[in-house]
Amino acid sequence: MGIESIGSVLRKKGHEICSVAPDATVYEAVALMAAKAISAVLVISEGALVGIISARDYGREVVLKEKSSKTVRVRDVMTSSLVTVTPQTTVLEAMATMSRHHIRHLPVMNDGTLEGVVSMEDLVDEVISGQAFTIDQLQKYILG
Repeated sequence: MGIESIGSVLRKKGHEICSVAPDATVYEAVALMAAKAISAVLVISEGALVGIISARDYGREVVLKEKSSKTVRVRDVMTSSLVTVTPQTTVLEAMATMSRHHIRHLPVMNDGTLEGVVSMEDLVDEVISGQAFTIDQLQKYILG
């Protein structure tokens, strides 16, 4: 097992994209997160990725400011300055990017097309899986 790419992570986990429109309420975005057991959804307008809204955004921009999630629009709290990766990006490069930008989700873009999203959890799982494989191979080599 070599250095895994984000493309291989997406092939394993799937390409499902959970999204809302910028005009959706924050309540609708949070309800989708709860239904899918995820902590962020992409914001898509007219087929284009325009932002991401996370549980962190909700807490910071709605709860702490004592606003109503049923009236605040996603466009007003989403993160629009997106950091993305490509399917060719390695898992370790993606993890470094997440760490550098203090984020936990990365949209995956391929020639301007949204292919999916990976989370820090997805990447940690990939690293652990790779280490388990390496350990297994070493044990087989040592034990004959």
